Amino acid sequence: MVAEIGATDRNVGGPVRPVSERKRRPAAPPARSAALHAPAAVLQRYRVLALASDLVAGALAAGCATLLRFGSAPGPTYLALTLLAPLLWVVAIAARRGYEDRFLGTGPEEYRNLVDAALLFFIVITVVSFVLKGDLSRGLIVGFLPLAFVTTLLGRRRLRTWLFRQRLAGHGMHQVLVVGRSDTVSELLDQFDREPWHGLLPVGACVTGGPLDPARAAQVRVTRGTDPRTVLAAVDDLRADVVAVASDPDLSGHALRRLAWQLDERDVDLILSPGIVEVAGPRLSIRPVAGLSLLHMERPATRGGRMLLKRMLDRLLGTGLFLALSPLLALIAIAIRRTSPGPVLFRQIRIGEDGKPFEMLKFRSMVVDAEDRRAELEPENDGNGVLFKMRDDPRVTRVGALLRRFSLDELPQLWNVVRGEMSLVGPRPPLPQEVIAYSDDASRRLRVRPGMTGLWQVSGRSDLSWEESLRLDLRYVDNWSLALDATILWRTWRAVIGRSGAY
Repeated sequence: MVAEIGATDRNVGGPVRPVSERKRRPAAPPARSAALHAPAAVLQRYRVLALASDLVAGALAAGCATLLRFGSAPGPTYLALTLLAPLLWVVAIAARRGYEDRFLGTGPEEYRNLVDAALLFFIVITVVSFVLKGDLSRGLIVGFLPLAFVTTLLGRRRLRTWLFRQRLAGHGMHQVLVVGRSDTVSELLDQFDREPWHGLLPVGACVTGGPLDPARAAQVRVTRGTDPRTVLAAVDDLRADVVAVASDPDLSGHALRRLAWQLDERDVDLILSPGIVEVAGPRLSIRPVAGLSLLHMERPATRGGRMLLKRMLDRLLGTGLFLALSPLLALIAIAIRRTSPGPVLFRQIRIGEDGKPFEMLKFRSMVVDAEDRRAELEPENDGNGVLFKMRDDPRVTRVGALLRRFSLDELPQLWNVVRGEMSLVGPRPPLPQEVIAYSDDASRRLRVRPGMTGLWQVSGRSDLSWEESLRLDLRYVDNWSLALDATILWRTWRAVIGRSGAY
């Protein structure tokens, strides 16, 4: 199997641990004597568990929908349909490649396949009902599909967490031989080290050019040369099951084709890194032209129909949440007013989409003269070098500490969402002085509306360095999708409850 990989390997929404929490990957690969720890065994177990989980989700959804629509005594036809629905649901998921190895545990793409399966299920049932002239209960279908989709999504989410834990423990890891120039090999090794939950464990490197970075050379066995014979000898010696080629001009064309043939005979996968960083799979596609496989990179969807749909959903969901949470907002406002002198809301100018300034709202969690006291506290800054943060900030009020603990101080930003100044999901809204110092790369953060939550918020918040926060924001801008937004919103509650980086 030949695949294209970018720096994110299709999973933009995967967990990102703070630098301080990451552990250096061991130089030697984990033992693979136990069959359960082999990559194929772990994925097979994931597939079996996913199949069982999907069947249970379909059965629960069918049972609930039938009970709500017909009570405890459905007719024979609907009873049979209730029993058949879970099997049809699993068949629809399989038809949309929901059980293929390359989509298992990938996050947004796996969830996108579930959306496609729900649409396929609806279309097939509608067409069959029309052809057979059956009077199928619309209430049953309307009740079944959302329930089946949500319960299946929850099950897949739990399975994905289990898979990541297996891989972080060293189980189910593919042993990878990285091939290419020393500089591109180092970059790819860095990416594999940064995101080990993708299941790729480097065990060797075939390099050309200058010497490999000493820290990396200590982790893997280095071989000079990238010709097919050298690569195959390293594969056999290291028992690698994946070869990753990092855009090497000396290994391309017919040489790469012959290498692919010989790896296929050894049942070894070949993956190609085009050298494009932080670009997710949905933006990449292969276009065959004149016998060549050309990689096409779609433009980021910062305009057009999908962005319009995102903004409509932002307004609708933002308005609904603002109205639903209005009693809580009122209680928080009363608590702030009674326990600390000063205004209830903290207003601050931030920079939004296309560099337009707007007034961002938050519940005031500090004393009124907090900004005047910042200079004396600067030596105790626990932030990332750009943002000022303190774990035990003396300026925070008693109520403010509780608000910050559960991120309740951010709730007034729902009004910014309703007004169209912010989005529910997006990059962090920067301060004007930050934007002045932006590089050309960092300015891309301003191509979309800032969000109440985003990749950096659910990946460590203040525990992340400035460079990593910027990298995550740029990753979001370049690869955002409604599926990614849904994933981030789903992960936000865990970041809030866990209080990671919240201070």
